[in-house]
Amino acid sequence: MNLVTFSGPPSSGKTSVIIKTIESLQARKLSIGVVKFDCLNTDDDKLYEKLGVAVKKGLSGSLCPDHYFVSNIEEVVQWGNENNFDILITESAGLCNRCSPYIKDVKAICVIDNLSGINTPKKIGPMLKSADIAIITKGDIVSQAEREVFASRVQTVNPNALIMHVNGLTGQGAFELSTVLYDEKEHVDSLKGQKLRYPMPSALCSYCLGETRIGESYQMGNVRKIKLDQ
Repeated sequence: MNLVTFSGPPSSGKTSVIIKTIESLQARKLSIGVVKFDCLNTDDDKLYEKLGVAVKKGLSGSLCPDHYFVSNIEEVVQWGNENNFDILITESAGLCNRCSPYIKDVKAICVIDNLSGINTPKKIGPMLKSADIAIITKGDIVSQAEREVFASRVQTVNPNALIMHVNGLTGQGAFELSTVLYDEKEHVDSLKGQKLRYPMPSALCSYCLGETRIGESYQMGNVRKIKLDQ
């Protein structure tokens, strides 16, 4: 079974890209599973079910979706192997640009859209910087010059990434993406002992544990203060 991790900022078009790519993979008679990670609510699992794809969803609730992801990914892999999938796709919530849900030796894809702003690539941390493939969406809405400049900014942030343009509505570029997703030589039996490409966002302050009062006397644990005296 191949394992692929998709992430990206909210509303960048991750689900649409995955759906169009799955349609191309299904044409090759591949067995596909999808696990959708989100925070409070998602109906994306229904979209995958319409494709006839086995799907599970996990909601992190009050937890950081990245921490929820890494706490459950081994069980997800075992579910995929039990169902004999050729390829298992995980979709991350990707709420904060500091997210880093990538695992070493597991294909990592970041989806980012042309409408997010020309400076957005440099505002995104490991989610873009450590990806193997950067998918740029919504290119049909901007000019060719804007597409090229945005792609150049992405390449500057991650020089090693393969940059591809995919249209989540028409599916243009999805077939090309499907050809690089599945490799018969790759196989993931388990992720036990594997490592993340980059440490998760730091957590465990008093607000992580449910504190709602404001003020230094109520702040404990991992707290960083802004420097205003410079």
